[in-house]
Amino acid sequence: MASISKLSASAFASSATSFTRSSQQQQQQNQPMCFAYPRKRIAIFEKSISSSKLSVRAGQRIAGSLIVRCSKVDGNGSSVKRTTLHDLYEKEGQSPWYDNLCRPVTDLIPLIESGIFQKAISTSSAYNDQFKQLVQSGVDIKMSYWELVVKDIQDACKLFESIYDDSDGGDGYVSVEVSPLLADDTETTIQAAKLLHKKVNRRNVYIKIPATAPCIPSIKEVIANGISVNVTLIFSLARYEAVIDAYLDGLEASGLNDLSRVTSVASFFVSRVDSLVDKLLEKIGTPEALDLRGKAANAQAALAFQLYQKKFSGPRWEALVKKGAKKQRLLWASTSVKNPAYPDTLYVAPLVGPDTVSTMPDQALLAFIDHGTVARTIDANVSEAEGIYNALEKLGIDWGYVGSQLELEGVDSFKKSFNSLLDSMQEKANSMKLVNM
Repeated sequence: MASISKLSASAFASSATSFTRSSQQQQQQNQPMCFAYPRKRIAIFEKSISSSKLSVRAGQRIAGSLIVRCSKVDGNGSSVKRTTLHDLYEKEGQSPWYDNLCRPVTDLIPLIESGIFQKAISTSSAYNDQFKQLVQSGVDIKMSYWELVVKDIQDACKLFESIYDDSDGGDGYVSVEVSPLLADDTETTIQAAKLLHKKVNRRNVYIKIPATAPCIPSIKEVIANGISVNVTLIFSLARYEAVIDAYLDGLEASGLNDLSRVTSVASFFVSRVDSLVDKLLEKIGTPEALDLRGKAANAQAALAFQLYQKKFSGPRWEALVKKGAKKQRLLWASTSVKNPAYPDTLYVAPLVGPDTVSTMPDQALLAFIDHGTVARTIDANVSEAEGIYNALEKLGIDWGYVGSQLELEGVDSFKKSFNSLLDSMQEKANSMKLVNM
């Protein structure tokens, strides 16, 4: 296999991390519990962190309006502070993940999203020493980026390794994404995923791959090679089913007798669906159409959960379970409310269900902590979800178009951010008077 250092940077990834911790284990081990509270934005380096209990942190600087600390458990085993997030995990089995925590790279768990890393590399001195060494040694800008990313991911994986072990491979993961420039390239995505996994060389890393049609075979092949995958940019039921099948096919093709260490999550995007469908409904303009605004996304998500339950049951799945296989968890992404007229927990409260993950940015997370109600809602009224889904079709909403258009926009956005990131790094190098390209 070729050395990573000799490959084009397009074979790698813009990075994003997912950090998970089991609250049940915290209780069993009498460790601190987590809570969140508002705090002024004070950091210059933003990260994307996810945790089933949010990550345990003490006195760390973060970007955004949230800081997560620990409330100590007293001698009687009672915690000083609890939130609805504890109940969400312990009672309903849903893992709340939080995005956009941050740190100076030497302080805490590094995770770099493309657009955010751009800000850091151009305004922060945290990476200057390593970046200067890379450029002075002749490493180009793209590969310098990958070297910086890989080091961050390795450090984060190390910090969460004990959580991974304590949870038997269920939590404690860090995700790093293959380059969005490869979204239409099956074979190069496969090679990029393999090489990135080898370069990071950590048991608890997720390789993130987009759910584009060309990358569905990539997902299968990467899983078959025993590499855990975070599948992103899922916008339709049809594509979600293809993602599940790719996971199952990959497990079956792996030839492994023990499948317990090959895991996956499927990131199903929510609010963006309403953003597009609402515009289409407003063009139709009838009272029936306007009444369906703000309902498409959650209806489709509820049906996705039904599909999840169906696919991860029956003889085929049970045969894999005997080899230690774990379900590919359904993850709700894009849960922030885009329309201010909608409730601030619209894409969180109705999507509570077991074995799922809900990613919550600041607004949604703080709102749910403040006035969210913990109850299993994802399959509380499946017939209503089916009715909404079918009613939208009858009005002329093409679900295939919705999925493909949102995917196109998502991939394009990722590509622009990635290219902008590289431009920013070049500017940083120029400002340091290291290169003149």
